[in-house]
Amino acid sequence: MNAQELEILIKDLVALPKESEWVEFKVNNANPQEIGEYISALSNSACYHKKDFAYLVYGIEDATHQLAGTTFRPLSEKKGNQELENWLVTQLNPRIDVNIYEFDFNGLHFAIFKIQATRNTPVSFRGEYYIRVGSYKKRLDDHPEKEREIWRIENTPVFENGIAQDNSSEEDILQLIDYPAFFELLKLPLPDNRKGIIERLLQEKVIIQTPQAYQIKNLGAILFAKDLNQFDPISRKALRVIFYKGTNRIYTIKEQTGGKGYAVGFEGLIKYLDEQLPSNEVIDKALRKRVSLYPLLAIRELVANALIHQDFSIKGSSPMVEVFSNRIEITNPGKPLIDPLRFVDHNPESRNEILARFMRRLNICEERGSGIDKVVFECEYHQLPAPEIIVGDNYTRIILYAHKTLRQMDKQDKVRACYLHACLRYVSGEYMTNQSLRERFGIEEQNYSMASRIISDTIKAGLIKDYDTESKSRKYAKYVPFWF
Repeated sequence: MNAQELEILIKDLVALPKESEWVEFKVNNANPQEIGEYISALSNSACYHKKDFAYLVYGIEDATHQLAGTTFRPLSEKKGNQELENWLVTQLNPRIDVNIYEFDFNGLHFAIFKIQATRNTPVSFRGEYYIRVGSYKKRLDDHPEKEREIWRIENTPVFENGIAQDNSSEEDILQLIDYPAFFELLKLPLPDNRKGIIERLLQEKVIIQTPQAYQIKNLGAILFAKDLNQFDPISRKALRVIFYKGTNRIYTIKEQTGGKGYAVGFEGLIKYLDEQLPSNEVIDKALRKRVSLYPLLAIRELVANALIHQDFSIKGSSPMVEVFSNRIEITNPGKPLIDPLRFVDHNPESRNEILARFMRRLNICEERGSGIDKVVFECEYHQLPAPEIIVGDNYTRIILYAHKTLRQMDKQDKVRACYLHACLRYVSGEYMTNQSLRERFGIEEQNYSMASRIISDTIKAGLIKDYDTESKSRKYAKYVPFWF
């Protein structure tokens, strides 16, 4: 992993919830025996939680997730006459990959143990098996239900590591992959020869070299293909944009299916949507300018999320943007891995973490956990109804609604907006109040009872609750989401 990848990784890990059982933070504990026990526990826990890797991170305070730095240098440590890394691996059974990285970030030193998740067989360290339960390391023997689950979990293929094109020559690669865009998006100088281009594609794991030729990975094709139709395994995963007449799907005005890889075609896609979406003309400082009816930042985040979080194992289905006269629906194949009611506060879990991390490197999507927050904020800022999240049997859909007055909103619209407003306030370190909700809906102060009714309906729906149950004042009461 290069320096940029390590910086993204540490930001992602710090943003995780405090109770993650596949990540352990430490500052300076360098006891080899304890490190080995943690490797066993974390590998087994990562398997139990269906993760590909676990992480033991030095330089982060466990309780606060604050960056503290470390004086521990595992790559220089020894156990007896052996290097620490080699000694640790030899004590594990079965042998799993453990990679150690040391690097400096924000003027501090960090070390990360990247630990492969076991599959089908629990990992022991010096004959003992361990597991993480909450934030504690426990003996696996004391948790037979978790051990049984680990024995049942088989290796599952990682989409990004699959092969989109086999037996490719260097010429094939340069014809199929948009390598100039690849270097531009990574802000790297374009090599002046074929060898330099191929070496960088190999380094970034976009392609793989075999004894006879090269293979183009799904990761490389889905992000950087000149034409996705040239890759049979992923040709049906191109994003579709459909415009309808009116509020239903009876009459289609036009339909566009993307041809480029997600990364190289993303900005063009967003520009196309911006140009085609309904807009108004406003006069600002004597100049006319076009203003979209939907916040472009929200659309950008939701489209990126649909691409990243889709379930690639669902065949014959692709991400889709559907535009109606009163709303935009953005759909991706697959159910979310977390409860939709927790989208704002919970750090997202992606089936396609390699893809997600690469797209963060390219600044196509936000740092982990901030995208949906921005969508809710943009809807509030532009006085739009709150986005709606719908989960079907094999899809996730988020709906952005065009402007509605408060009178035009139904009870469900108001309750949903109230709940998401409370979530947004909470993750911003604030509390929802009658006043903040009035500002969200544009309700005059003398009509505070209207906001009170919406709050009451949202409490009855079980989505928010009083922060201070002892307070007698309803006008100045504070409210928090139900999960607080």
